Amino acid sequence: MSSPIREQMEAELRRLDTTLRELMEAGEGLESETEEATSRNRLVTAEVDATGDLAGLVFHTDGYRGMAAAELSATIVEVIARAQRRMAERAVQAYDFASPEGVDASAVLRGEVDVEETLRALGFSPRDLE
Repeated sequence: MSSPIREQMEAELRRLDTTLRELMEAGEGLESETEEATSRNRLVTAEVDATGDLAGLVFHTDGYRGMAAAELSATIVEVIARAQRRMAERAVQAYDFASPEGVDASAVLRGEVDVEETLRALGFSPRDLE
């Protein structure tokens, strides 16, 4: 005969196992994904992989030859950053189901979350992690 506490623990372990499996599937789904962004002037397209690393840079015209170095550099940096933001948004969407209630996964990704404050709101003390 099992106790209510044991049954509750077993149910939580099953829930944890399901969540871990879903997290692994989400990660595997993103692993081979890429995201692209094209500059406003259609000059260049950047492709980033799932980690946000640059995977490709394609110049669609030779218009870059007449651009000032600073302008070309700014265009490339902007298009890479936009592709990285898009990939980050996709990652947040893929893993959002596992975020604790009340935690904005997108804000966490942007570094806009006070970790200690969030832990307190979830009922933990930073000392619990020591």
